[in-house]
Amino acid sequence: MSDLSTPAARPIPAPRALSLLLLVTGALGTLASAVLTYDRIESLANPAFVPGCNINSVLSCGDVMDTWQGNLLGFPNMLLGIPAFAALAGLAVALLTGAALPRRVWLGLWAGVTGAFVFVVWLITQCLYVIGALCPWCMVIWALVIPLFWYVTVYALRTGVIPAPRRLVATVTTHTWAGPVVLYGVLVVLVLTRFGDRLL
Repeated sequence: MSDLSTPAARPIPAPRALSLLLLVTGALGTLASAVLTYDRIESLANPAFVPGCNINSVLSCGDVMDTWQGNLLGFPNMLLGIPAFAALAGLAVALLTGAALPRRVWLGLWAGVTGAFVFVVWLITQCLYVIGALCPWCMVIWALVIPLFWYVTVYALRTGVIPAPRRLVATVTTHTWAGPVVLYGVLVVLVLTRFGDRLL
């Protein structure tokens, strides 16, 4: 019989701040994905349709959606975002009402947000250095995934969901604000270095 007193066996609740982060990112991610899906459907149905997020030669959703990178699995990437972010919002509601999740569910959540982060990093490099255009709604999703990945990882380390050396856990959990700040800073520098005045 398993020992339910061990951290690995006990269901693990989430702090309110993390639950709210999951809810906000889930809701906004669903919205961004839905808007992108609508624009994609309209552009396929009507070649003359111009998405509202086509702002200039750099900020152009249409240029990104028409690439193979925007349809990596053979269909528009945003169709993955709608159910994924909606499920995240639903999970957040459960956590806010006091639910505690088994370790395997936390591991699944961490694996999901880590996969999303890796996918976003890849898309960023493709948009910057291959496609040569930025999708504003995609950038909203990038901005959501960065803190989502970071704070879920921090909490998984703090609670022992992800085993790690104590020194690493202490370093990461002592300065939890640093991760998103550094990642956002790197992203801004890369975008400005690549496009500069062309953004305006």
